[in-house]
Amino acid sequence: MDRLIYSAVSGMNASMVRQRAIASNMANAQTTGFKAEIFDSRPVTLDGGPVEVRAQNRTEVRGAQMADGSVNDTGRPLDIAMQGDILLAVQALDGTEAYTRRGDLSVSPTGVLQTGDGLPVIGDAGPVTVPLGGDIAIAPDGAILLADPAVPEAAPEQIGRLKLASASGSDLVKGLDGQFRVRGGGILPADLDAKVVTGALEGSNVVPSEVLVDMIEAQRLFDIRTNVVSTARDLDESAARLMRLS
Repeated sequence: MDRLIYSAVSGMNASMVRQRAIASNMANAQTTGFKAEIFDSRPVTLDGGPVEVRAQNRTEVRGAQMADGSVNDTGRPLDIAMQGDILLAVQALDGTEAYTRRGDLSVSPTGVLQTGDGLPVIGDAGPVTVPLGGDIAIAPDGAILLADPAVPEAAPEQIGRLKLASASGSDLVKGLDGQFRVRGGGILPADLDAKVVTGALEGSNVVPSEVLVDMIEAQRLFDIRTNVVSTARDLDESAARLMRLS
């Protein structure tokens, strides 16, 4: 009987992981550049004699759905939208290089070019800083252009270039902070042929209606596994009473 309970409780834990991922997707349905988290469930058995029959269910978030989100024009010179397998390099909170699809860029009061969630953008020479007071814009090839508002007739000067990388063929994982990293460490090389859509932002690729269906299914599966535990307990109590009577 303990084998049934073990498997059911393990399945309940897996359902909770799935529900957390679904909740994260729903919460980020309007987040710029967000990629829906994907998860899978695998049966895992224990090695060693009689315990091998005690199977458990392991569910983990293993990546993200990289389908493009809708691109919406904003007209802002620092907004960029990436499509296909292109990612923008940023400096994560732990100082490592990470990658994102979030393209709502801005300049901090100290001149750091950063994403909408405050992460410094990495260029061809590390984190990008720009002179304050100038007009900054991003070109389709990722070039960072600086124009002097006092001389409107002068051509903008290129002061750097965003590091745009291709995720094609790379083993990337999505961290709890929502950023992508190379599995096991390392960095992606810059893709000099990468292009972005300027003056636009990519929306989340989460489809709320699909997430709601997933949420209902996950809750029903959790309830079923809860009932299995209750049934196993009742059967165990019945068996114990019969043994006492005999």
